[in-house]
Amino acid sequence: MVEFKKIGLIGRLGSRTVIDTLKQLGRFLEGRNLQVVVDSAIADLMPGHGYQVAKGRMIGEICDLVIVVGGDGSLLGAARVLAATGVPVLGVNRGNLGFLTDIKPDEIEQKVGDVLEGRYSVDKRFLLDVVVKRNGEPIAEATALNDCVLHPGKATRMIEFELWIEGQYVYNQRSDGLIVSTPTGSTAYSLSGGGPLMQPKLDALVLVPMFPHTLSSRPIVVEGNSELKLVVSESNETYPSIACDGQMNIALAPGDTVTIHKKPQKLKLLHPLDYDFYQTCREKLGWSSKPGGNV
Repeated sequence: MVEFKKIGLIGRLGSRTVIDTLKQLGRFLEGRNLQVVVDSAIADLMPGHGYQVAKGRMIGEICDLVIVVGGDGSLLGAARVLAATGVPVLGVNRGNLGFLTDIKPDEIEQKVGDVLEGRYSVDKRFLLDVVVKRNGEPIAEATALNDCVLHPGKATRMIEFELWIEGQYVYNQRSDGLIVSTPTGSTAYSLSGGGPLMQPKLDALVLVPMFPHTLSSRPIVVEGNSELKLVVSESNETYPSIACDGQMNIALAPGDTVTIHKKPQKLKLLHPLDYDFYQTCREKLGWSSKPGGNV
């Protein structure tokens, strides 16, 4: 069993309930004689805390476990920074949906205590690396846990682009863009765009066209190790963008290429032993909660 001795705390800014929960966690962890490290972004909001302070990736470098307090967006931001360090991440939900941050505020001491004592499951989620090239030269890079979205940017006009998968030409499309989603992101923007729900352990990507200018264009599911390439048509009059997890945005120009492939390092996401993906779907998506027959 992995022993957690130094615990990092990361929280969403601008929320009093998040800060209150972080303070509660700090007291709980100190009571178990554990070292606490606080993200520098929230340290000033916890005056007199007396904890070690670290920034970004350094928290993952020096801690045995990182607890993220907030919504799924908070965990997405932390995941992009921490995945490369290999540190396990645990989410406490102080947001809305909570597909990734699955510990409820009133369960903190019980559930976090269980994790500290070795009663948890490990869920390894893969991320995507995105590279933008202009005239053959890299100009920007980004990472995503949920999805990469090619979209028109500030304009409301269709964009034209080519899609290539593993070096094979797929199609030229005119649409509002394309969502490239991991299984983790299948419950997010991809779902809103008509994409399928994907079991988190699947090694696959789903490509969801956004309002395509043809009735025959449908979502495509491809093998997770596939390398994707999007080529922005030279004929575009607007300058589209590529967004990663809805939090990072890269401006594109006609003729740019966007390469998307699986990141070598995975996020180690911890869950309490009673975590159930389908129960989460029932709760968050309004599915029927009563089985209709014998099991």
